[in-house]
Amino acid sequence: MKEVPSRKEKYQSPARATLTGILDLFKRSADQVSLEGMPSLEGKKILVTGASSGLGLATSMELARRGAHVIMAVRSGIPEKGELVKRKSGSEKVDMIPLDLANISSLPAFALALKQGFGMPDVIICNAAMVAKQGRPVKEGLDEMFVVNYFAKFLLMNELIKGDPWRQSGTHIPRIIFVASESHRNPEHIDWEGFGTYKPYGIKDSVAMYGYYKLLLLTMANELSRRLNSGPAVRCSVFALCPGPVNSNIAREAPRVFQPLLKLVFGIFFRSPKKACRPVIYLAASGAMEGRTGEYMFLMQRKDMDEKAMDPEKGRRLWQLSEELSINIHMRE
Repeated sequence: MKEVPSRKEKYQSPARATLTGILDLFKRSADQVSLEGMPSLEGKKILVTGASSGLGLATSMELARRGAHVIMAVRSGIPEKGELVKRKSGSEKVDMIPLDLANISSLPAFALALKQGFGMPDVIICNAAMVAKQGRPVKEGLDEMFVVNYFAKFLLMNELIKGDPWRQSGTHIPRIIFVASESHRNPEHIDWEGFGTYKPYGIKDSVAMYGYYKLLLLTMANELSRRLNSGPAVRCSVFALCPGPVNSNIAREAPRVFQPLLKLVFGIFFRSPKKACRPVIYLAASGAMEGRTGEYMFLMQRKDMDEKAMDPEKGRRLWQLSEELSINIHMRE
């Protein structure tokens, strides 16, 4: 009898990751929560990164349809994707702002433009992500997938939360939502000694690296929650989720020879972005989540993250190493 792949093998290759995503959809249990009766988002400003396609675009459309003022942070698609969201949602409360997470040096200017142009968002949805076909360095010498999927989000959060920007936010508690992946459970440990060091890898290891960077993201998210909520009351909710396998263009860098097969598999077995964005909408809008933090959802079910991501000592260490890496980069500029 063939052995069932262990947890650490499930996301070790693109083929295994695709199969795991399909099996997760077939074996999932009933939804624990619903979007029925969600409160209106009228008066809420919501930032969505990676909003020009896939999950981010579908999320923007649904948020706008529910009354939110949506700020789409995108690398491309200005203004046509914003006009599409307006047309599909029936709302004119849609704006766009350029954001390239691979360009670390641009993040302070983005944060300033956001605050000056729109004020601090009530909800921040960190959705942008990528799966590279191979390791490649950005100008600072860091792996691009490390930067886009983790480090730029750490830097952006630090830019946005400077000076306690929500202190005049009113009665509602602001929310930060990270779109992650169940593949964060795959890595056995965090590579502390090699943190931030560029190491070449090929397509066989790209999905495993994606899962590793999602582990970093969730470990950081939990530490962010602890730092924002050091007292007895929740001042800012920090949530995360895995939307399950989504029929999007995240695998756009796969070898051309496999593109037709992937398009077929994604179209048949993976969830449409419109369906996959439901847990994002729930975490952004649900009254049941008011005053809570540290929650993680897989599809429409609440679930514990991997224990490594929830470990406070690992969170503190990761935050410190990320700060040191940021300082070193600035010193080299």
